[in-house]
Amino acid sequence: MSIRYTLVVGTKDWSSWSLRPYVALRATGAAFEEILVPLRQEPLTGEEIRKHSKAGRVPILRIEDNGKTTIVWDSLAICETLAERHPDAKLWPTDPFVRAEARSYAAEMHSGFPDLRDQLSMDFARRKPLPLLRDETRAQVARVIDAWSSALSRFSKNGGFLFGPLSVADCMYAPVVSRFVTYSVAVPESVDAYIRRMMALPAMRDWGFAAQKEIDAGLA
Repeated sequence: MSIRYTLVVGTKDWSSWSLRPYVALRATGAAFEEILVPLRQEPLTGEEIRKHSKAGRVPILRIEDNGKTTIVWDSLAICETLAERHPDAKLWPTDPFVRAEARSYAAEMHSGFPDLRDQLSMDFARRKPLPLLRDETRAQVARVIDAWSSALSRFSKNGGFLFGPLSVADCMYAPVVSRFVTYSVAVPESVDAYIRRMMALPAMRDWGFAAQKEIDAGLA
């Protein structure tokens, strides 16, 4: 029996958490089915999500393999699982020291930047004016730019992404990349080039097309 993946995601214009494993899954080259749950339609949204996971949040990855089925939830857990199941995709750097740093980048994004998330919410297919940022938000934006600049200066020549080839770290920061585009955040030239490379990924382009369709249909 071949591996069968089903990825449950939320409204694509808004669901930053769903975007991360979508980019990672696309990077593996594996076929998968997709189930989209419209967000912000409570109680229907919560009821629909809980049909797939008792955790009650998207994204959710259902894996059927060799007669066994497992459910993985949470963006980082899904990305880690995909990296483990698809080593040829090289979603983590092969060098253990570089891999440790890439994991730190991914974990920092997973647990941090609350003000950036709050003031620059993901609205993937729209373009909006940059709001007046709180001091905390400005500091978090500066931290992201500094972290990206540091990684790019040391590793990007071997693939163009934060740690060379596309990695889980890039997947975890994909929503921030889109936010910087949405709000026209000023960035250094090297970071701007990285943002353009990320936005040119087929996964990011396809996500954007789907997000625009949601807007056109009045669903986002």
